[in-house]
Amino acid sequence: MRKLALFGTALIALTAQPLWAQQEEAPAQQPPASETPAATPTPMPAAAVGSARTGPERRFTGADLFDLAIAADPQISPDGRHIAYVRRANDIMTDRAVSSIWLIDTATGRETPLAGQDGPAFSPRWSPDGSRLAYVSAAGGSAQLWVRWMDGGEAVRLTGLPTSPSSLTWAPDGRSIAYTMLVKDEGARLGSAPANKPEGAKWAEPLDVRTLLTYRADGQGYVEPGFEKIFLIPATGGAPRQLTFGPYHDGGPLSWSRDGRTLYFSANRQAEWETDPLESEIHALDVASGAIATLTDRNGPDANPLVSPDGRLIAYLGFDDALRAYEQTELYVMNRDGSGRRRIAANWDYSVDAVQWGADSRSLYVQYDDHGETKVARVTLDGSVRDVAKGLSGGGLDRPYTGGSFTVAGNGAIAFTGGTATRPAEVQLARGGGEARMLTDLNRTLREVKSLAQVRKITVASSHDGLPIEGWLTLPPGYVEGQRVPLILEIHGGPFTAYGPHFSTDNQLYAAAGYAVLSANPRGSTSYGEAFAQQIDKAYPGNDYFDLISIVDQAIALGIADPDALFVTGGSGGGVLTSWIVGKTNRFKAAATQKPVINWQTQALTADGPAFFGPYWLGAQPWEDPERYWARSPLSLVGNVETPTLVVVGGEDYRTPVSESEQYYTALRLRGVPTALVKVPGASHGGIAARPSQSAAKAAAILAWFDKYRKGWTRPAASD
Repeated sequence: MRKLALFGTALIALTAQPLWAQQEEAPAQQPPASETPAATPTPMPAAAVGSARTGPERRFTGADLFDLAIAADPQISPDGRHIAYVRRANDIMTDRAVSSIWLIDTATGRETPLAGQDGPAFSPRWSPDGSRLAYVSAAGGSAQLWVRWMDGGEAVRLTGLPTSPSSLTWAPDGRSIAYTMLVKDEGARLGSAPANKPEGAKWAEPLDVRTLLTYRADGQGYVEPGFEKIFLIPATGGAPRQLTFGPYHDGGPLSWSRDGRTLYFSANRQAEWETDPLESEIHALDVASGAIATLTDRNGPDANPLVSPDGRLIAYLGFDDALRAYEQTELYVMNRDGSGRRRIAANWDYSVDAVQWGADSRSLYVQYDDHGETKVARVTLDGSVRDVAKGLSGGGLDRPYTGGSFTVAGNGAIAFTGGTATRPAEVQLARGGGEARMLTDLNRTLREVKSLAQVRKITVASSHDGLPIEGWLTLPPGYVEGQRVPLILEIHGGPFTAYGPHFSTDNQLYAAAGYAVLSANPRGSTSYGEAFAQQIDKAYPGNDYFDLISIVDQAIALGIADPDALFVTGGSGGGVLTSWIVGKTNRFKAAATQKPVINWQTQALTADGPAFFGPYWLGAQPWEDPERYWARSPLSLVGNVETPTLVVVGGEDYRTPVSESEQYYTALRLRGVPTALVKVPGASHGGIAARPSQSAAKAAAILAWFDKYRKGWTRPAASD
């Protein structure tokens, strides 16, 4: 279970990997004529440019985004001999990432395509004996559950479902597969149109009546009425059977008892589930009778139940809800009847993102972030902790967030996605605590041709209170020591997330254009312990401003950043801080605030987390303490802004709604501050960079804005 990341991934603590949706819309609004950047020379026709070159283009360009691929969701077979993983490759014809499933022989490294030729395929899951692989595929149209026999047999579609299945989980005997699926309901109705519609008449659509508190969700759009429910289907095909009912979301992941009689799941099955966004308990479902017993009872989320191999214990993740915007996710175990609950490694100051039992039932493997890097540790039931894999990476391409995923075989071999600052996530294999072996090379052609920017770590003591602050400097390719270059401060979202030495297309594009890029982790960032993250509880934005300015000053002191050519950008929480910074200082030549919160009052009542923002983020509802909301709103500082500030937002952003960006753009225009409003057509909050062409165009727009205000400087020319 990942903790809330309000301005980056999922709002509610979910167990599934975040999937950032993307759509399309009309062209973005253009800047006012008086603020349009200077004209550039008309490019030569493509054929002439190509024939004039004497070698390949060495710089990383927006066109290169179409050539990128990334590994995700590596599933190692029970015997450790094979790894099934999801390959996400950008398709230039559809302008989208396309998912397929590939199989790796861990002994030889040989790769074989399994699914994805006729439609996206994802979520591979091995049967207990490793003889079959279940997965979801949209071959033929809608997403359905498939099973492939791995001894040379065929792949068979098992379902014809109205909505996509998820949380696939094999029964211990391999005879059944449990999954979750949205069961749609009739929408609310109030009255009706007149009944005398003439035949052939074209009337307007019926009224759209909404009754849910969260009636729209980022990346999903307006929420269809219905609830996630648990189903069971024979692994050789047959009619699915619905196992849970009622007006509650019964979500995954799911875990079976060893005897196959009970399914464990997490859900908030209380009447007030809509207004209690974090609450969930672990439930035991009797598969035969449908009876449900609740095993936990604390105030706060209990999720991700996982039965030990010997069937005695259930591991799970959770925390006590103290009405704070961030809580560290802890590891627990209990007996299978819910008794004997206890926290494991109570003094270990890290948040757990994923967990898997060791084959001995006396240890667990957990994924966690440590100072901007993602690792896997083996944690014994007595609380001892030992790292067994490092360098995990993955989940996105545009910015250098922590992330990745892993699975463990019965022999202790660990398959995971890992990469570097110059290499997107690949499938790697670690055995016996030794160095990991990289099994894929998905971007070899790109790496062999492109001069990618190198990354170095810097640290500084915050000018506010001396708190240690870390960051990563992405340097222009070919950077010469002692050379001062323009600097972009790029601020992460969340704000309870972290940057690290991970691949980032935005940073590579900025660096290829001659800028150094500073990706910093101010107070509030995760991976530095709970106290560090809690520094901004009910105080955001605030002292994190001093952390960011301090690390910019450090980049100047190191002789890298040009103090007269400073720029700032960031998305979501980074957009909040960008808008806050330009209201506090005029040191930056230009800014680009991306999908920001500008006014906490309007944000709290229009975003897709209305039950969360008031109580957890600010400690009151807007009508209870309007002064508190205004004091933390960047709009309160707009009267101070003189920095030319670009405003960027997804056209279908429901996390920090489009109206937030439009407010800021309008306020800047009314004040006469140079600005432009850029909307990414059809893009959600999380999906603002999901389509390669839009990701490249967004980065190009920000670079054009910064170039306009970088006096006396010319961007490096394309190289041969």
